Amino acid sequence: MRRSLVATAAVAALALAGCTTGGNSGSSPTPTSGADNTQAVAYMDKVCGAASEFAKIEKTAPKLDAGDSAKLKAEMAAYMGQLADAFTKSAEGLKNVGPSPVQGGEEAVTRMSETFTSLGTVFTEAKTKVEQADANNATGGLQAAGEAIAKLSELADPLRDLKDVPELQTATQSAPKCQEMQRLNVTPTS
Repeated sequence: MRRSLVATAAVAALALAGCTTGGNSGSSPTPTSGADNTQAVAYMDKVCGAASEFAKIEKTAPKLDAGDSAKLKAEMAAYMGQLADAFTKSAEGLKNVGPSPVQGGEEAVTRMSETFTSLGTVFTEAKTKVEQADANNATGGLQAAGEAIAKLSELADPLRDLKDVPELQTATQSAPKCQEMQRLNVTPTS
């Protein structure tokens, strides 16, 4: 069981390690229902940059070394901590993108931030469980790590919360950082 959980962690690490984009800061005008497309594109560029901040945090998946349980436990705890930090950073970035030029945009970004915050909490709790577990008990902390990694499916489409904001969905098609997410197979809603 421990091997399959660590293998899952390694696959997740490879998927996350391949993503690299940057964030932007600034402010946007007060929301309107018919915002200028340029403003919506600039806003979505900031949103996609913040949403992908987790990719900048170094995450080193544990090696499949079944011979040293204590080392595996320590590496898994470190990995859980790295993921917790990464998702927390993205959540904070999303909280700071500024006002949306499109009505409903801020609410959608708040929901995105809440998803990242929730994932950060899941990985923080998994890290604690791994640290507290007996290194020789594969069903203890390592199971918690596997369950946390399974939660990554919540991030299959990080921009899914924009489904009710068509102007921002359309803007993802032109925003450079959203396009970068798409090239990295973290497909934005469009």
